[in-house]
Amino acid sequence: METWLAEIRKEFKKNSDPIKAKGAKAYLLHQFEFFGVMTPTRRRISKAFYKSHPIQSHAEIAKIVKTCFNQPERELHYFGLEWLGFSKALWNKQTLPLIEWMITHQSWWDTVDATNSHVIGLYFKKFPEYIPEYTQKWNQSNNIWLQRMSILFQLSYKKETDTVLLSKYIENCMHHPDFFIRKAIGWALRAYAYQDPKWVKAFVKSHPPLSPLSVREALKHQK
Repeated sequence: METWLAEIRKEFKKNSDPIKAKGAKAYLLHQFEFFGVMTPTRRRISKAFYKSHPIQSHAEIAKIVKTCFNQPERELHYFGLEWLGFSKALWNKQTLPLIEWMITHQSWWDTVDATNSHVIGLYFKKFPEYIPEYTQKWNQSNNIWLQRMSILFQLSYKKETDTVLLSKYIENCMHHPDFFIRKAIGWALRAYAYQDPKWVKAFVKSHPPLSPLSVREALKHQK
């Protein structure tokens, strides 16, 4: 076992709670094991660990991420993806295949959305030249998690949101039967509604094929 992995396992075990682990496992439909470390505690431990274990290369952080995702405990998946987020200085074009790997491995909404929060949205702000090629590929994929990220990657962009791209990707997926795609559509529209509620209302009105879930989420905070 890698030295760093043994160290972080020891820290997480030291702060574990079997009752919380059982609840977390049930919440994610018994798909993953848990130490049962509370999120604030886990992030405090993780941040200190990242600072005391500097990464020197992209190859190194890629190996760490994949090692973490190959562990059974969900906290280690979070640990790996957040370490990549912490390592922004190492991001380059090689990060894109790693992002895709993360989205499509150990996939469920929690890590996929966390990857967006910590990496994807920030990555495309740093390297906007890669947005058209990669997000279009994701949108046309048969993988629901890649499709979800093509819709949600602009979630925090506010006034910088590319509404042409958002419209295109939603239109390509609005007949999709999957809950997570329909929820993503509504979530993306609701986020942009804080900037331009009239645009969102008009979009919803002009796209009657949108599912009731998507519409409900899109208009959730509008009068």
